[in-house]
Amino acid sequence: MENANALVPEFSVGDWWTSRSFYCDLVGFSVAYERPEEGFSYLELGDAQLMIDQVGVGRTFEIEGAPLERPFGRGLNVQIKVPSIDTILDRLKVAGIPLYLEPEEKWYRRDDQELGQRQFVVADPDGYLLRFCETLGERPVAS
Repeated sequence: MENANALVPEFSVGDWWTSRSFYCDLVGFSVAYERPEEGFSYLELGDAQLMIDQVGVGRTFEIEGAPLERPFGRGLNVQIKVPSIDTILDRLKVAGIPLYLEPEEKWYRRDDQELGQRQFVVADPDGYLLRFCETLGERPVAS
């Protein structure tokens, strides 16, 4: 892909159609391209890109001694910057998808500045934690 990011995660998924529906219908990603016969989609949301690939269809990456079992996303938290988190929150609520972390306003220190974001975390169908955030701006570190 000509405008692919330098780092694009590929998530192994248990059911390609379920994951594709979650990412496209609920979260708002669009399909850049896909190979349904391989259970594969390359997805985009603004500047964010990720791939989903169904386990057991096409190529499956496995590590010896580490069984590939759900939840696949243990320990992985992927931050995705969006203009506003509200639309995604609304669609997840209507679909009855529980949040892993309720919406919050959080300020993170970077040197003598704090970077603010409004964020929440949701687990996808395979357990990958997705932290959606919108930027609140910068401010000096409080003394």
